Amino acid sequence: QVQLVESGGGLVQAGGSLRLSCAASGRAFSSCAMGWFRQAPGKERQYVAAINWNGGTTHYTDSVKGRFTISRDNAKNTVYLQMNSLKPEDTAVYYCAAKYYSGGYYYYLKNDYSYWGQGTQVTVSS
Repeated sequence: QVQLVESGGGLVQAGGSLRLSCAASGRAFSSCAMGWFRQAPGKERQYVAAINWNGGTTHYTDSVKGRFTISRDNAKNTVYLQMNSLKPEDTAVYYCAAKYYSGGYYYYLKNDYSYWGQGTQVTVSS
């Protein structure tokens, strides 16, 4: 089992920055592939970014490329999402997710992930 707790959300003006954190507890965090997803009101949960077990490979959805950076610190059992140049359309609840037995890969499908955090709200005002 692994428990995930997101933090760092809030209200920011367009063009601003936020850094989300996802702290994991439980076994073998360093073996997990991790992902960030987001869900806006009335919409399905969508993929944002993913990272493999050692941080050597990252992947982003097109709409956040060049603005968001995913990273991890396995010594701290934490994954991060640095969000710059935020836009109103980035407004959503952001969730982190973990996949064990990741085989060194990253994953971008919701169904690939077994564990989810409770989410943190990000609101970007225009």
